[in-house]
Amino acid sequence: MGFSTDCIHAGQEPDPSTGAIITPIFQTSTYVQQGIGQHKGYEYARTQNPTRRALEKNLAALEGGTDAYCYASGMAATQAVLSLIKQGQRVVVSDNVYGGTHRLFTKVLAQYGIDFAFVDASDPSAFARAAGRFDLLWIETPTNPLMKVCDIEALATVAHGHGALLAVDNTFMSPFFQKPLALGADLVVHSTTKFLNGHSDSVGGVVVVKDTKVADWLRFYQNAAGAILSPMDSWLVLRGTKTLALRMPRHEQNARVVAEFLRSQSKVKRVYWPGFEDHAGHAVQKKQASGFGALISFDLGSREAADRLLRAVRLCSLGESLGGIETLISHPATMTHAGYTQPERDALGIGNGLVRISVGCEDAEDLLADLRTGIEAV
Repeated sequence: MGFSTDCIHAGQEPDPSTGAIITPIFQTSTYVQQGIGQHKGYEYARTQNPTRRALEKNLAALEGGTDAYCYASGMAATQAVLSLIKQGQRVVVSDNVYGGTHRLFTKVLAQYGIDFAFVDASDPSAFARAAGRFDLLWIETPTNPLMKVCDIEALATVAHGHGALLAVDNTFMSPFFQKPLALGADLVVHSTTKFLNGHSDSVGGVVVVKDTKVADWLRFYQNAAGAILSPMDSWLVLRGTKTLALRMPRHEQNARVVAEFLRSQSKVKRVYWPGFEDHAGHAVQKKQASGFGALISFDLGSREAADRLLRAVRLCSLGESLGGIETLISHPATMTHAGYTQPERDALGIGNGLVRISVGCEDAEDLLADLRTGIEAV
């Protein structure tokens, strides 16, 4: 089936009891059994839920995986992947990752004897020389918020040469634009909160896999740890994926208009968007993805300038998160990446004047008018 068809139908059949075309919200904690060991595949809602399972099948199909497992947040999905790593093992992480990922790795999991190293993964050759031995490679591409592009296929070759797994956070691109498993990745992670849901009304995460042994562990871990996605949230994400193939082209179309506008403004020092031909990762992005996405970062030079713009805009809503149908704008240094120290942010290039915008599906002319008002206030 085609991608749009899978968005609408994969993992979902009309409800057998009523014929309902939309998967019901099975809001139950347990299931009645006919006798000892006699059940219909469902025993307890932490372990199995039909709404969640429909979503998992849907997302596995969209990413081209053998299976998928949904968790209560994107960070819970990240934790699930790291449950594959044991004490004394080493994880290499692309630098400039989401602040919550950095916090989980350095402030929580490092206490349990896992060694984390943050390395620039945008140059596979330099990465291979600098990374050393590792058991898991974790990358975002494009990265949050500086839009560094990592060559998934080349890094998969490096990882597998170490006998290591490659996990890719594909939240920024969604499976509409990029399919890491087809490029050699072993696991794909999403915050389903973002583009997959698309409506800013659900928090969740998913891990999509292709190896059955890894899938078996993640299924076991999901039940054992219990950080499951609720039936209601599962239903909301299923609703969101039905329109994913309709939303993503509009997101990117608007992003191109916004990025070009921002680049034309003298008060904007620099614009980060992989759709520009002179962006450092443009050629790799063009090779491994079918689009450039809706996330843009731009530097206004100072926190004061960023604050003036963020106070002046109205249509672009100041808030954490991204990927909603509405445009969200944020200040990485004090929001998504506040967990980094100032020296860490300085080393990565996340300055106090940096602003990140997740371009929504509004009329582009209205977005430009709002941003123009913001820039005039700088």
